[in-house]
Amino acid sequence: MRLGVMLPLSDIGGAPAVVRDFALAAEEIGFTNLGLADHVLGVNAASRPDWGDRNTSADLFHDPFVCFGFLAALCRGTTEFSTQVLILAQRQAALVAKQAACLDVLCDGRFRLGVGVGWNPVEFTALNENFHNRGRRSAEQVRVMQALWAEPHVTFEGRWHKVEDAGINPLPVHRRVPVWFGGHVEQTLERIATLGDGWIMNAYGPGPEIEAAWGEIRRQAEAAGRDPAQIGLEVWISGGGGDEASWAEEARYWKRFGATHLTLTNTFNRRRHKRIPGRSVAEHLAVMRRFHDAVAGLA
Repeated sequence: MRLGVMLPLSDIGGAPAVVRDFALAAEEIGFTNLGLADHVLGVNAASRPDWGDRNTSADLFHDPFVCFGFLAALCRGTTEFSTQVLILAQRQAALVAKQAACLDVLCDGRFRLGVGVGWNPVEFTALNENFHNRGRRSAEQVRVMQALWAEPHVTFEGRWHKVEDAGINPLPVHRRVPVWFGGHVEQTLERIATLGDGWIMNAYGPGPEIEAAWGEIRRQAEAAGRDPAQIGLEVWISGGGGDEASWAEEARYWKRFGATHLTLTNTFNRRRHKRIPGRSVAEHLAVMRRFHDAVAGLA
């Protein structure tokens, strides 16, 4: 398993030196993957007193392509970058294909495009996109992007997209960018099985729920003529919800289960995950060192 960590920009801020130093420190500790969440807009919570604990305009999100483009010039060749997850249906498919290909070239093929459908209709309204068909439309977007990455010129006509003998330049290093899906509803599992290179999963812990869902993906992949072994699995593990012994025990389970990526998240505070108490760079790095020491030998 590759060991990753989510960049906690909502805690540590987005100043160039902070982002640089944190990423380089993660490399020095031994993490080989850097993940970044995505939101274009955050609401003004003052005008929405019932908003709850979802992100708002107070939470900092760097654009993933910009941030990873910056880090691609700094991080050595073992570091992989992944969006976790880019809300694809808020964006134009051809533009995302172009941005992903450019980033892939600049980081020498070390980019995974994690995509999801999003949950915030306010963002879709502001970006002039339809919130209600976002799942079906994003599946077609993936097909458009895969076509644009593979060939210099593409002709494509779908329900929402039309490309008339045109293409992007540069093309990605391997004429493809791995597309990983986040989410856990039935439709997402089907898209992983038929279109995806992997699943970014944060809904389930070890046990029957993940085993049933992963088994369904593998069955659907076989039915679609794909090799299930070629589909990766990334799981999140939270730094605020355990200690060295529990992290090691869970890492052993995921390795036996066949997970390809294990990613530490220290700010996510939903479902089974709990954020760490601290918010400073030093407090984040301390948990990262403890976690890496506990699980590195098991990966």
